[in-house]
Amino acid sequence: MRQLHQDYWNFRGSFKIARIVDIGTHMSLVRRGNGRFLALDSYELDDDDRARLLELTDNGRLVDAILNVHPFHTLHCPALADTLPGVRLIGTRRHLAQLPGLNWDERVIEDASTQAEFADDLSFSIPAGVDFISDDEKVHVASVLVRHRASGIVHVDDTINVLAPPELLSAILPEQKLRFHPMLAKALEQRSGAADDYARWAESLSREWSDTPFVCAAHSTVRELPPGGWQAEILAALDDVESTLAKHRAAHG
Repeated sequence: MRQLHQDYWNFRGSFKIARIVDIGTHMSLVRRGNGRFLALDSYELDDDDRARLLELTDNGRLVDAILNVHPFHTLHCPALADTLPGVRLIGTRRHLAQLPGLNWDERVIEDASTQAEFADDLSFSIPAGVDFISDDEKVHVASVLVRHRASGIVHVDDTINVLAPPELLSAILPEQKLRFHPMLAKALEQRSGAADDYARWAESLSREWSDTPFVCAAHSTVRELPPGGWQAEILAALDDVESTLAKHRAAHG
């Protein structure tokens, strides 16, 4: 567990592909203005992190809800629900379909009405122009991005990644950078204007969340940003996918 702000904690965990390659995963805990807490995403915490989470939250009694914000991040939902029994459990519509045995709230996090319940403490954003739940289960481009208002910290799964060089090569390779998901081409909606909608979303996000100090990304790391870094790196990331967007425009008009 790493505390990034007096009201924000990020938990890093392990997630292995084919039980070999560890790409990591995460969850965050935020303190609300009323002193209570929200969990962002689910992870099966180790004993030390579980103890620290429960100590912070009066054995879980101060947690109002668990917000699962990526439709394809479902593996650890039962574990956190067991750690925080009785806490309101909110997911996407895919969570409800994939794990019907859990006590899901009927309201889903991708809906604006659900997000409005937490608007005093959190800002939300969903990328435009892409399928929120792709038919191809390997395409995890879209999610609900969350920004904690009090700290300005962004919690994101897959939609934005932190490109970080291996530790042994960090001295000679470029520093960490924000990048959009590499499977964007497969996620763009098959219609005219989808590429432009995505670009406008990214440009707007770069401005609206411009003073973001940290980005907590699921499968990479926590990125500490310099002043102005969020806007600069999001726009640079958009430039990096311009060829993808251009090919989509050429194919769909």
